Amino acid sequence: MPKVDVYDINGKVVGDINLSDDIFGIEVNKNAIHQVVVNQLANKRQGTQSTKTKSEVSGGGRKPWRQKGTGRARHGSIRSAQWVKGGIVLGPKPRSYRYTLPKKVRRLALKSALSSKVNENELLVLDSLNFDQIKTKQMANVLKNLNVNETAVLVLAEKNKNVELSARNIPGLKTLFVNTINVYDIVKYNKFIITKDAVSKVEEVYA
Repeated sequence: MPKVDVYDINGKVVGDINLSDDIFGIEVNKNAIHQVVVNQLANKRQGTQSTKTKSEVSGGGRKPWRQKGTGRARHGSIRSAQWVKGGIVLGPKPRSYRYTLPKKVRRLALKSALSSKVNENELLVLDSLNFDQIKTKQMANVLKNLNVNETAVLVLAEKNKNVELSARNIPGLKTLFVNTINVYDIVKYNKFIITKDAVSKVEEVYA
């Protein structure tokens, strides 16, 4: 059972916490992580790219010259693909790149991503995180006290307007909630900062 220190907002160790083996202590499955990251990026694609076919470009309403007798190659339209300003053959059209993965694969990938953060000592647990007012400097000081000089994702147990808005303008910091954590963000950001309450909820939801 993984055991990690619990910090306060001043960066001092105030205790420790035993993390669930089923979520934070499994053998990391890199293949599952890769599949889910590719899936998430594919699902984000808009798929709005479009090229015009011969029938959609302007011009070419009549045959450029008669079929026989000119000595030139036969053509039916000056908007065929081989002509300048002609249509595109087999070009991209609007489509959806969305596809789904089995729930077991997605669960395995999430647990693997969380376990990898524990293995690499990139998971930080906060005793609590509450601000009396919205102030970016307060959030910046918390990160400084925790020696977080890299990109980080902050996971909260529930919505907290003061914390959310205080963290919003800090480059490289993203705020998530227990129900919005995902493999891509866990892998993308260097540090994974989570409150003690959020750990309990994660273990409850994903057990």
